[in-house]
Amino acid sequence: MEGGRNIPQIITSQDPLSISLTVSLAPVTKHSGSLLPVEERSAEDDDVFGVDDLEMQTGLLTVEDEDRPASAASYGSVIVHERVTTLVKLFKARTVRKREKLMDPDDSEEDSPQTTPAKAPPPPPPPEEDKDISAPVEEEEVEEYWDFYGYPIKILKLPKMPPLPSWLQTIVDFRFPSSIDPYTDLVYVVWLFFVMMAWNWNVWLIPVRWAFPYQTADNIYWWLFMDYTCDLIYITDILVFQPRLEFVRGGDIVCDKKDMRDNYMTTERFKMDCISMFPMEIFYYFTGVNSLLRFPRLLKYMAFFEFNDRLEAVMKKAYIYRVILTTSYLLYSLHINACLFYWGSDYEGLGSTKWVYNGKGNSYIRCYYFAVKTLITIGGLPDPTTVFEITFQLVNYFVGVFAFSIMIGQMRDVVGAATAGQNYYRACMDNTIKYMTSYHIPTEVQNRVKTWYDYTWQIQGMLDEQELLIQLPDKMRMDMAVDVNYSIVSKVALFQGCDRQMIFDMLMRLKSVVYLPGDFVCKKGEIGREMYIIKQGEVQVVGGPDLKTVFVTIRAGSVFGEISLLAGGGGNRRTANVMAHGFANLFILDKRDLSDILVHYPESQKLLRKKAKKMLTKDKKPEEKAEAKETAEVIPDRPETPKLFKAALVVTEQAGIKGTFAKLKEGYKPAETGSSGLPIPPPSLMVHRRSPIPPTDARVEDDEDAVSETTDSMMLIRMTRRHKGEELLY
Repeated sequence: MEGGRNIPQIITSQDPLSISLTVSLAPVTKHSGSLLPVEERSAEDDDVFGVDDLEMQTGLLTVEDEDRPASAASYGSVIVHERVTTLVKLFKARTVRKREKLMDPDDSEEDSPQTTPAKAPPPPPPPEEDKDISAPVEEEEVEEYWDFYGYPIKILKLPKMPPLPSWLQTIVDFRFPSSIDPYTDLVYVVWLFFVMMAWNWNVWLIPVRWAFPYQTADNIYWWLFMDYTCDLIYITDILVFQPRLEFVRGGDIVCDKKDMRDNYMTTERFKMDCISMFPMEIFYYFTGVNSLLRFPRLLKYMAFFEFNDRLEAVMKKAYIYRVILTTSYLLYSLHINACLFYWGSDYEGLGSTKWVYNGKGNSYIRCYYFAVKTLITIGGLPDPTTVFEITFQLVNYFVGVFAFSIMIGQMRDVVGAATAGQNYYRACMDNTIKYMTSYHIPTEVQNRVKTWYDYTWQIQGMLDEQELLIQLPDKMRMDMAVDVNYSIVSKVALFQGCDRQMIFDMLMRLKSVVYLPGDFVCKKGEIGREMYIIKQGEVQVVGGPDLKTVFVTIRAGSVFGEISLLAGGGGNRRTANVMAHGFANLFILDKRDLSDILVHYPESQKLLRKKAKKMLTKDKKPEEKAEAKETAEVIPDRPETPKLFKAALVVTEQAGIKGTFAKLKEGYKPAETGSSGLPIPPPSLMVHRRSPIPPTDARVEDDEDAVSETTDSMMLIRMTRRHKGEELLY
């Protein structure tokens, strides 16, 4: 210790072979030219602690000999001090943040929801070097030779194939899936279309080939080619597609190949498919090519109805396909009747009677014409003459009436289902018009109501979306609301940074409302219970004496009225008039709905409260703040006399304590001359009369006044007798 400085002592080991040094150093610090122990160091010295101590330790180690190397212990102590200092700073900063959070939890940003950090931009590409240096040298094609008995023969290389078109490359790269979803896979729907066409080939042409002489020896090969092509489609469907269809077992979707194959083999469809492929063509050897032997192919009818269901689920306007399908049923019944009529005519003999087909013209067209007149019961047909003709005609009439009535009823159901929404809209509009007419609503209001109905139906296709969505589960309703409205709500600056799931829950509470041009969305002074998000159109903030002055125009994606939702308490009034500029479609969020949602999302609630506080502070005028300060500085009025004290005075007067006041007066007279120094108060304007009291031994003359002083000498009571038996209190 020299000159007040703490010089480290170098302790050398007694072992002459040891080369390690041990430093005994007390921690010191430098402050205003003096050295202080670490325990006495103040908090303001922490900022410079690390650097100063490091310099001092280095200087201390090199005081005696600058060339001497520092020991490991000295460096270790410096590192320990630096770490301790860093920890102290971190603890102090954490203490400050926690203190601020406890004082004002809304201003703390530690627990506020953090948005997903944006991905860092990709690093810039490295600068291109000189192409002459970095460009690789193209390798020269090496010619290959083949040694043939000592003679080199050049091997020719095949030219490179040009790239395939994108659509062809897609087909080449296609891999058949191991499992197929029959409800959502479009590839399966396309395949069902080919199966349905093969089935229709058999359904429509087997009767034609059996009844009409269209199958001849010249074209028999084309008929057989189409038949076997349809059979190949059937077999492919049975062996490739049907065993790969997924199914549900116990709520689980089964995708295992063996399970899917076993499930298909246990269904009724597999049995019908196997029967439809029964090879009855072996009887061609005995009967020739007879199309009736292909009748089992019609048993694959399940593929036809499945295709109809899948196609209706995909189409936007499924009722159009239903009308076409019903019409095809009617045409097919006429087609079968035409084939039977030609077969009956051929059985009776073509042209043998007036009732049968005479063999002239196109046989199919003429027979089809007869079938139309018979089934639809148009009439004008020749009378049958034979028993066969009469029986055939009776059966035709009976089946025609029965089939035609079924087709008409089915067509009515299809058209009614297609126009159900339109009929509901018309019924609602007619009932509303009837109501307005019965109550003599002005014509202008009626026209606006009609305009609202027309515009809402054209835009939405329905009057209330909630009636449609109420049938769906909550999860599906949320998915639909997210797909439809999330792109709009996510752009609102008020909800940016909030929990994503909170936004999803809020989307389910939004209500869509259409405002006509000139309609007031909200007026100044109204109680605000909801906020508005503009989905489509524009609104204007108007003012002035005639409400014609436009202050600002708010467009789609903006929000207004949020202060009424975020401000605490109730009774929040609107501060502006908002009017629809054109047709405006707005989302409305009720304050009660938002409160119910924020209960489950406290972090988002804190963030919205913070934003609301900023908006309210920003909108507050400075004049209001100054007025509030002035009001606080005004001296409040003197409070009134307590009611209990007034009641005590009345009771005292009624009890008759005149002698007491007289004694107080006698004791107070010397003080009145100047002993106490308290002046006698002047007569007060307030007079308290008391009822007459019985006369007593009067010591005080009527002209004299009785003065009484309270115990705290803060109040004087003067009593003056004015009338006999009556006193006045001032």
